[in-house]
Amino acid sequence: MIPDMSSETIYIKADQNVEVKKPDVTIGDVVQMECTDASALPKIKTLKLLKFAGEASGKKDSEQRRTVVSVLKIIECIHKEYPNMEVQNLGAPDIIVTYEDQQTPGKLAHGIKTAAVVCITFAGAAFSIMSFNNDVDVSKLFSQIYRLVTGTGSDGFTVLEFTYCIGLIIGILVFFNHFGKKRFSVDPTPMEVEMRLYENDIQTTLVETYSRKEKELDVGTTDRVGGHRT
Repeated sequence: MIPDMSSETIYIKADQNVEVKKPDVTIGDVVQMECTDASALPKIKTLKLLKFAGEASGKKDSEQRRTVVSVLKIIECIHKEYPNMEVQNLGAPDIIVTYEDQQTPGKLAHGIKTAAVVCITFAGAAFSIMSFNNDVDVSKLFSQIYRLVTGTGSDGFTVLEFTYCIGLIIGILVFFNHFGKKRFSVDPTPMEVEMRLYENDIQTTLVETYSRKEKELDVGTTDRVGGHRT
């Protein structure tokens, strides 16, 4: 017997990008929810939303491990169980669901990756600074300034070069807004801002691509990733 939920409202909210740890995905794995009838929440959270079919067939390519789900599909699943319940969506209209195996790399592999990133970042930053200094000929400029102020020639290492190095370090720390785990302010760093913008661009592109290719999991589609429209 279908419960009478004619006066009940459920509020759902989901991020645009959700990662799940198992191929069988329920509504509770994807969205946060609150309902005027608290007793209905456990049942709704366990409602099946989709299944990554590639895992059952042994396929593990990206097409079988990621999909875009329309919020209308979630509402459809809820209405199948509670047809009279009102659903209010407070989150994204389209949700990118990615299935990932949670395989934690060993400490050795993690250390090697960290060392590689540090070396590449250090070498890239050093090369950029040296290229800039060569382009504007900082050494010649400092030498000329030193001669104008003191009247003597520069040996290549004066107070100008020393203060320039100190100022460069301070400028980098202030610009990136942190040193190690210590932050100088509560504002996000420029790198964090750029990463968020990059993630937003990727999410928008994925949603539009799946929608144009008609691969979005929407009302009237199968609940298996890689399946065909019904």
